[in-house]
Amino acid sequence: VKNRVNRGGILADGASFVRHGENGKGIRSRWYPTTLRRRILAIDHIRERITFVHGDAFAVCRHHAHDPHALFFIDPPYVKAGRRLYRHSEIDHPALFAQASALKGDFLMTYDDHPEIRQLAATHDLQVGEISMKTTHHAQKRELLISRDLDWLTS
Repeated sequence: VKNRVNRGGILADGASFVRHGENGKGIRSRWYPTTLRRRILAIDHIRERITFVHGDAFAVCRHHAHDPHALFFIDPPYVKAGRRLYRHSEIDHPALFAQASALKGDFLMTYDDHPEIRQLAATHDLQVGEISMKTTHHAQKRELLISRDLDWLTS
């Protein structure tokens, strides 16, 4: 929730709340009641199959590493801008790739487009896809999707 009310979704200390938002809409530029309602109801229908964990991602992955039915969404801090965007930005990216590639279940990782990340994906024989995103300043950027199989991305 906090990333939706902070300017640009930035969670680092000193990040300010949305004041004016897009087109002067304030917080309504980040909260879309109809869309949020639809998403919450969709989650409600599958709530028994979802677990949100506030804790050590490495420990969670180790705990479920051998479960072929586990699905992981891994969204680590950006390599380049992580320190600016997040309070907790230090992560062992090579260890994360090693652990993710050893999971029996499926996973999807998102990352900023950085040479180190592309190299880690290649080292672990993972597929890399690109999606468009906009920054707080409306600049178009590419974000990486990383997994074993991204065939669904092009279909």
